[in-house]
Amino acid sequence: MSKTHQSPSSSPALQALVLIVEDEPEIADILQAYLKRAGLRTIYAEDGRKALEMHLSMKPDLVLLDVMMPKMDGWQVLSEVRHRGETPVIMLTAMDQDIDKLMGLRFGADDYVVKPFNPAEVVARTQAVLRRTMADASHQSHVLRVFPFEIDLEQHEAFVQVDGDSHSLALTLTEFRLLTHLARAPKKVCTRAELLATCLPEGEALERTVDSHISKLRKKLEDVDVRGIPVGIRGVGYRLWGTE
Repeated sequence: MSKTHQSPSSSPALQALVLIVEDEPEIADILQAYLKRAGLRTIYAEDGRKALEMHLSMKPDLVLLDVMMPKMDGWQVLSEVRHRGETPVIMLTAMDQDIDKLMGLRFGADDYVVKPFNPAEVVARTQAVLRRTMADASHQSHVLRVFPFEIDLEQHEAFVQVDGDSHSLALTLTEFRLLTHLARAPKKVCTRAELLATCLPEGEALERTVDSHISKLRKKLEDVDVRGIPVGIRGVGYRLWGTE
């Protein structure tokens, strides 16, 4: 990677994508203007359901999330975002109460800002959280987290989350390679030939061998009550997840 000097506007934190979830358009417009002025990219959702759709499709680097919203409130959205992964979330709340702050921390919020707020403060908090989380990610790049899995690529260890508990998976090298390859793009359908070439390079060149290893991987996941994955695609291959 080149080490030539970059201007501040080209730094990763400043190029980050922020999802603003706010049912008051005037507030959303103000936040977008301030964040864009600071060099951040923004997208906007006016309710919780739309926010979750955009979180899944656009994969923002941070979510600014209002608590009081129609259809789904901020706590429900935060809970689902945390269920999916580690996207940092800053809560926007009109309730300056300890119970409100504690609830945010319990659900995994990274920070909170109380309304009415100074937009410049929101920008500063956003930049601080992005700097911290991006620095953490650079140090933890050897860990692949795709719900419900956490895969340590250096230690060759895989864990799965079931009902809030983490279970270690006793995988063979081939099973570990298959799970890792599928987890890198969980909705992509990988052909048997692709899985054979990338996960069994030193093995016998028979595509049905992949089926055997996938079957054994499924059995180990079923043993910890994780069912239906990897998903088989008739006549093609496998993907980690279904369409949802």
